[in-house]
Amino acid sequence: MAGALDGIRVLDLSRVLGGPYCTQTLADYGAEVIKVEPPQGDETRSWGPPFNDGLSAYFSGANRNKRSIAIDIGKPAGRDVILRLLETADVLVHNFKPGALEKWGLGYDAVLKDRFPKLILCHVTGFGADGPLGGFPGYDAVVQAMTGLMSINGNPANGPTRMGTPIVDIGTGLIACNAILAAVIERFRSGLGQAIEVPLYDCAISMMHPQAANTLMSGKVPVATGNGHPNIVPYDMFETRTGKLYLAVGNNGQFAKLCEVLGIPELPRDPRFADNAARLAHRAEITAILADRLAQTDAQELEPVLLRAGVPAGVVRNVNEALDHPHTRHRGMVVSEGSYKGTGIPARFSRTPGKLRMVPPRFAQHSRALLREAGFSAEQIDALTAAGIVLDDQHKTGQT
Repeated sequence: MAGALDGIRVLDLSRVLGGPYCTQTLADYGAEVIKVEPPQGDETRSWGPPFNDGLSAYFSGANRNKRSIAIDIGKPAGRDVILRLLETADVLVHNFKPGALEKWGLGYDAVLKDRFPKLILCHVTGFGADGPLGGFPGYDAVVQAMTGLMSINGNPANGPTRMGTPIVDIGTGLIACNAILAAVIERFRSGLGQAIEVPLYDCAISMMHPQAANTLMSGKVPVATGNGHPNIVPYDMFETRTGKLYLAVGNNGQFAKLCEVLGIPELPRDPRFADNAARLAHRAEITAILADRLAQTDAQELEPVLLRAGVPAGVVRNVNEALDHPHTRHRGMVVSEGSYKGTGIPARFSRTPGKLRMVPPRFAQHSRALLREAGFSAEQIDALTAAGIVLDDQHKTGQT
């Protein structure tokens, strides 16, 4: 069965994570994605251990369902190969620094817009092309630091803390994916493509909710609250006899049910805890009461009881425990083929589901096949590979 994006062809010139995560999402839902790598390859191929069949886990996690070709874009003949591939492409994704495509004769306004009027170009960048930081390279952790994300994360006693998952890169990849799909829909009306800029910096600012909304309304500087929520109480992690449990009590009804399950049904009638605003003002008191009660419970036993009662609660698990959880397995959120294992596809379509179609590609694995499909003759392909313009999987320059 064809995927939802069957028929959409994407030329992916991006490396590392934001761009590749975007294009992997498109590929999961059926788009044909051609990963174009430089002669030295995507640098994340060497970001390990762990490695499996020569592929790093980091690379494998963002590059399935793609075919790989390696092209030296900096050379005129390499530029010509890119232009040939673009003849059948709907989308071009890249994360080079601003001005790079222009330097290689592939600028959107100067070349691509007129030559390929239906092309959608998505540029994932660090800070955008303009502004005081325009043109500078961006990396997830640096952008976390610069946009305030670190300042609101972690234990207040320890100071600003990097979020353990590269939330800026992943969030930017998803925002880029949404933007591309919006442009594809708009193209049905206008018949025209367009250029899209998706900076890590802008995405990080947009994702800082609710702290950004809070300070824009109140003027107060948000601070780290550890595992607690800045706007909701109780919304925190608690110790039990057998481990940690997280409660996310979002309304008065859930609070009443929590207190009933814990054997303290009178608590919601206390004026200090009657509604969320009151509980927020008396955070220390309600937290102490709940901590004392929960310390006597078993986290594994209490989790299903609270969930059945309508109270959002979950045992705090490590990554391995989460991946091996019965619900994870039931939902198909770990997929495998041969020696490849990866996380599953989260959005489920009733008619055109996404699926694992191809494992992550070896470096330049499909170079010759893609050139043949683009109309290059065997002699031309041999000449391009002999000149180092295109590399195939027999020429693994710089690969681990």
